[in-house]
Amino acid sequence: MELTARAFWLRSPGHGEIRDVTLTPPADGEVLVRTLFSGVSRGTETLVFRGGVPESQHASMRAPFQDGDFPAPVKYGYLSVGQVEEGPASLLGRTVFCLYPHQTRYVVPASAVTVVPESVPAARAVLAGTVETAVNALWDAAPLIGDRIAVVGGGMVGCSVAALLARFPGVRVQLVDADPARGDIARALGVDFALPEDAAGECDLVVHASATEAGLTRSLELLAQEGTVLELSWYGDRRVSLPLGEAFHSRRLVVRSSQVGSVSPARRASRTYADRLALALELLAEPAFDALITGECAFEELPDVMAKLASGSIPGLCHRVVYDDV
Repeated sequence: MELTARAFWLRSPGHGEIRDVTLTPPADGEVLVRTLFSGVSRGTETLVFRGGVPESQHASMRAPFQDGDFPAPVKYGYLSVGQVEEGPASLLGRTVFCLYPHQTRYVVPASAVTVVPESVPAARAVLAGTVETAVNALWDAAPLIGDRIAVVGGGMVGCSVAALLARFPGVRVQLVDADPARGDIARALGVDFALPEDAAGECDLVVHASATEAGLTRSLELLAQEGTVLELSWYGDRRVSLPLGEAFHSRRLVVRSSQVGSVSPARRASRTYADRLALALELLAEPAFDALITGECAFEELPDVMAKLASGSIPGLCHRVVYDDV
């Protein structure tokens, strides 16, 4: 019997569609996964949907199982949770996470899936890729006991970083965002919240994740002497300017990048990509992370919903996609 599936494609910038696809039956060492849920990574996926990936970044921005090329047509995404229908006995029937686009079924190498712990609901596991980014950011930042920390930008990544920092002993952590509604999410995560003008200063570390010039500027203003801004935002084809005059040099401030495409050098000798993702899934046993899922739709609705997410008419953080068989 021919294996078929349905997949979400970006037909052209701003226009998505559902396409039928034919699957090759799984070979030895491969798995057939039936998708239960997928998640829309709002920042990156809406940028892709708008056609905003710079040509210079087409290669580095490719998702692991992407089909097509930027700007379009392209099948893009990387937050998929499903159940293994065919494959090695050790994985058969297990719930797994995979960096796969939005598609009802797919065949991948068994090494490409990570088993979701029984303590983590499948519906929450779509956050694994985002929490993995947060884990890598904190490996890069290496916060210390007693640090004064701000997270500027209350999107999916910023909230995930703040949620993990809230578990560090003795730190002062504050989530900073221009949208007062993010205060409710911060409280659900057990984190203090402030508007940019009210944020506490003299920070040893500021994690910036707002993807705005104003947010990065405010991050520098919140630093103590010799403090560090860890930059998580990706601006696509936009240019940003920074106030690197004034007291930037005299106060010996640092701006450092972090990118989930590589494991933090400090951890490279002992930690792998698989280790990082497995840790992210373990951390998702915490029910507070449910606060990051603020919307839901059926898979067939995704072309219309993605356009609304890209335009901002559907607000919120992670948008979860539910598949027919759930």
